[in-house]
Amino acid sequence: MTKRSPDASGRPSQRTGRRTVAPRKMSRVPRADAVSISPTTLAPLKNPTFRSVWIAAQVCNLGTLMQTVAIGWLMATISNSTLTVALVQTSSALPTFILSIFAGAIADNFNRRSVMLATQCLMMAASAMLTTFVALGFVDPSIILGLTFLIGCGTALNNPAWQASVGDIVDQRDIPAAVTLIAVGYNTIRSVGPALGGIVLASVGPLPVFALNTLGYLAPLSATWRCRWKVRTSPLPPESMITAIHDGVRFTALSSEIKAAIARGTLFGLAGISTLALLPLVVRDQLAGGALTYGILMAGFGAGALLGGVCVNHLRRVMSQELLLRLACVACAACCLSLALSPQLAAAAPALALGGAGWVVAWSGLGVNVQLASPRWVVGRTIAIYYAFAYGGLAAGSWVWGTAAESCSLTSALLGSAGALLLVAAAGYLLPVSERPKSDLDASNQFGVPAVALDLTPRSGPIVVKIDYRVPQENIEAFLELMRERRRAQSRVGARHWTLQRDLQKPSQWAETFRTPTWTDYIRLNHRLTTADKELEERVRQLHAGELPPQMKLSIERPTSSPEPR
Repeated sequence: MTKRSPDASGRPSQRTGRRTVAPRKMSRVPRADAVSISPTTLAPLKNPTFRSVWIAAQVCNLGTLMQTVAIGWLMATISNSTLTVALVQTSSALPTFILSIFAGAIADNFNRRSVMLATQCLMMAASAMLTTFVALGFVDPSIILGLTFLIGCGTALNNPAWQASVGDIVDQRDIPAAVTLIAVGYNTIRSVGPALGGIVLASVGPLPVFALNTLGYLAPLSATWRCRWKVRTSPLPPESMITAIHDGVRFTALSSEIKAAIARGTLFGLAGISTLALLPLVVRDQLAGGALTYGILMAGFGAGALLGGVCVNHLRRVMSQELLLRLACVACAACCLSLALSPQLAAAAPALALGGAGWVVAWSGLGVNVQLASPRWVVGRTIAIYYAFAYGGLAAGSWVWGTAAESCSLTSALLGSAGALLLVAAAGYLLPVSERPKSDLDASNQFGVPAVALDLTPRSGPIVVKIDYRVPQENIEAFLELMRERRRAQSRVGARHWTLQRDLQKPSQWAETFRTPTWTDYIRLNHRLTTADKELEERVRQLHAGELPPQMKLSIERPTSSPEPR
């Protein structure tokens, strides 16, 4: 029922006899100062496709941030509830928490450019509806929050496709700078968008701001439509949505680098969003200012983000990402303390600049870690899961600090946020983010589909893989160490029910087994194996003793109730 291949990798081996091989340590990824990265943050802008889409995104961001000012101030004027004002941030962030995992699966299984075009149309339509409702005088808080939520849905579906496309558009050495530019671009526009939004809002009201934002979506639509970039295609059909989500969640759960970035991003968003969520209330209640004051303070936040973004590439070369994240948390905590204890415009603007610098350094660094810890086949899903938790933290934080401000006081909420940010910095001792800025996780492309005696269809399965080893007593400890690594490697790319068995009657005989749901999943698993995975396989083979190399058997499970085997 099975067909044997020469060994687990399909390559013949000339080695025979027994030998003892000491386990070789897994090769460590170089530190940041030993890795080839872009010398400047602006290097990716030399790529015309990235430059065009990135600039168009900034035009769209300008309109979005102008609209954020208008919505925040409009809600502060039509509602007396501080919680309702804070929920503006929640309505924008919550869709990402709900939809990101589906958006990531879509980004990895379908044409990312087409996904971007569709979601940009959705955001433009929702913005046009908001403009229409405001023009007709429908300014009920529930309507505004509902349409803000719909725009957030478009953002949730668009971001994984755009972020995952970065690795397709630019060279790998430019990925850190490109991810930083995306974060810097958005946060730098804060230095223009809020101030401009405040001026327009104070001069002519919210309607023109909403109309300008609607027109702003034409820029990314046009750029994405005109630009085409090469995407690595797979000869295999797309995964089902359930399988794609399962594979993405499993890979993320088995990646310590991604899990650390997700945990710290969630905590940072939860603790740090108070500055943006409560700023309209700071302006209204503590500074006794208006829309223009709000815009000026948001401009200070954006100016700090610009400075942080310009410096962050240099900072990555002189200090670890963990230290950068801790400093970013401290900077944001200092911002909250200043807003709470020094309610004057002269103190608030520099404090927000410091907070903006910390904000962009933290988010860009975490985003780079996720990108570089993810192979191309799953990058959309890992980014989406990261965004889901990060935006979940932002949404929850907006509600928490809004509730704290309403139940206690605005000052108490800001002080609580500062304390929470310091705890996030201290969490680095338990959940340190990875210091490795680059990881070669591309597929090795060394797999040839094995010949089988049965006529299988792509959906035939489940497929059972069994690899037999003969391991002498002196090699067992090293063998078990390597097999622990192999279990993680195989499970990351799709192996299910992985086991290692030892023969009770012949203790030198060991068997590695795992399953895949279908024949196509088995082929997909082997296409996903990286060069590092292949090197690990070779090191396992060196511990095998015998005249023949490790033997692999492929089987298909058949239920006894089946009328006839295929």
